Amino acid sequence: MEKRITIIEDNGKIREGFAAIIDNTPGYLLCGQYGTCEEALISFNQDNPDLVLMDIDLPGIDGIEGTRRLKKINPACIVLIITVLEDSDKVFRSLCAGAGGYIVKNTDTDDIIRNIAEALEGGAPMSLHIAKMVVQSFRQSPDSPLSDREQEVLKGISEGKSYSKIALDLFISKETVRTHIKNVYQKLEVNSKADALKVAGDKKWLS
Repeated sequence: MEKRITIIEDNGKIREGFAAIIDNTPGYLLCGQYGTCEEALISFNQDNPDLVLMDIDLPGIDGIEGTRRLKKINPACIVLIITVLEDSDKVFRSLCAGAGGYIVKNTDTDDIIRNIAEALEGGAPMSLHIAKMVVQSFRQSPDSPLSDREQEVLKGISEGKSYSKIALDLFISKETVRTHIKNVYQKLEVNSKADALKVAGDKKWLS
């Protein structure tokens, strides 16, 4: 089944560039492209995207607030931020709002496709610098309800690793990783990776 992708970018030339990449990549369907988040929100349920490419510096509702609103409507939808400066505080705040990673403008086509595929596989494309910022915002608390292995899996998610990479690093199967994630969701009473990271981060349950 084709993965549905929406683009929200106010620069028409950049938006068309991303649209051309999606249109020319097998397995992807461009279900909407918008110049503002306000326009995208109106059609969001109808478009029903699996992934949204979201410009961080939009007029009106910016990419950070836009991410927060889209994730509230559909927590399962993946949001990838489109940015010029990858190591900015805005990028970090967008990840805290629920973004699953980001793509740098002017990145070559192969990297854009790779980043989208990584995100759809459960990874979180981001630079090492940003990943460190995410990890350093968490400090483990002794009252965590998560087991050591569940914390390791969730930490892997926070570092942008795919399920396959986490499984490889922890010498467990990909299915075991999925089971740990399911247990984390149940214990934290959440339905998405972004919400799990937010709860664990707020309560300092990640080392």
